[in-house]
Amino acid sequence: MTRKSLSLLASSPILQIALPGIAGNLAVPLLGWADTAIVGHLGATHYIAAIAVGSLLFNLLYWLCGFLRTGTGGLTAQACGARRPDECLRTLLRALALSGGLSLLILLFQHPLCEAILTQIAPAAAVRTEAVRYFDILVWGAPAVLALYALSGWFLGMQNSRHVMIIALVQNAVNIPVSLVLVFGCGMQVTGVALGTLTAQYAALVVAGGLLWGKYRHLLRREYVRGWRQRTAIVRLLSINADIFLRTLCLIAVTYWFTACGTRLGTVTLSANALLMQFFLLFSYVMDGFAFAGEALGGRYRGAGDLQALRRMVRALFAWGTATAILFALTYAIGGKGLLRLLTDDVAVLHEAARYLPYLMVMPLVAYAAFLWDGLFIGLTATRAMLLTMLPATGVFLYATAPCSPFPATGATLWTAFLAYLLLRGAGLTLCYRRKLRSTPSR
Repeated sequence: MTRKSLSLLASSPILQIALPGIAGNLAVPLLGWADTAIVGHLGATHYIAAIAVGSLLFNLLYWLCGFLRTGTGGLTAQACGARRPDECLRTLLRALALSGGLSLLILLFQHPLCEAILTQIAPAAAVRTEAVRYFDILVWGAPAVLALYALSGWFLGMQNSRHVMIIALVQNAVNIPVSLVLVFGCGMQVTGVALGTLTAQYAALVVAGGLLWGKYRHLLRREYVRGWRQRTAIVRLLSINADIFLRTLCLIAVTYWFTACGTRLGTVTLSANALLMQFFLLFSYVMDGFAFAGEALGGRYRGAGDLQALRRMVRALFAWGTATAILFALTYAIGGKGLLRLLTDDVAVLHEAARYLPYLMVMPLVAYAAFLWDGLFIGLTATRAMLLTMLPATGVFLYATAPCSPFPATGATLWTAFLAYLLLRGAGLTLCYRRKLRSTPSR
């Protein structure tokens, strides 16, 4: 590749947002992997199970609050494109206020929430004790986590994914050494892991606040602050967030039911599916980086009313997305078995996973459109279309895999239904795009 070609790639606004977003996304799973690896060397399996259960508790709570990032990002990007710095700041203030209210609710109802989720999971007594200890400490990180959701979405809407990457990297840079010291240096076991993660969450919040002050303190004007409690703006924010919340419930339903179906098919199939899903998650983290670019730039061009720039960006975004999907498909086709052997040496699990490798090879080509459209529609704040296309896709998946379904209860049926779910999401949003584009004002 020539120096001129490299220069053009570096100057691409999509890559300028997508690459830091991808780096930040890939840092996210490291937090969970690090915690699991640390307790995995304590010599007792119930510690690993306790971290898994405790992480699940927070994943359910925080995943449902993910609208704080997505809703804030789309509205901020539109205000940025419309050259409304006052509205940019007010959007942040509204999001932070909402995150504070949700954090207060989580803290007030922490014990009923924990008990309700643990009752459903029903872990062993030793695992439950350690999971509750983990939860009781880490729940106090809710204000930091939800504020970081709002700040990360706001930074992304301001076309600044580098700040999002820095925040994610700081969390890992603090979490891993602090947890190691508390666990192995102070003998605090699961408590040490929880305190290490809690420290990392607040350290990341302090860094985020520093980044905000360092680059955007010029927005902190009294006249900009006035009006942040405007009723119509708050109603719009809540409406957008409600759509995203309901859509997230659908995502959780599909994820939960996929695992539940794998459980019914036996331990070997469940384990094989878990390995294959790691490769799906890896692909999703990379595609989410491009979705971030679609969100930030789509919202910006929508706010500016620049329809031509929006169309050019969508074409470029899908060019990058298609190339990335093909690269992943080829990687999984050529090296899929080798990648699986990196994760396990269990012969039965490897044999079962190999049966479903063709589905993994097809998955990037089927799924990438859904990820890219999700980012773009968030930027356009077309969240109702996202919800309405998610509902039938989820319905098809649940129907095809239900116990009363006419289809056989096999791993092949499960993976076929999952691919159909991803395909329907992408196809539905593709159909919505032209309709949404016609309603976007052009200047």
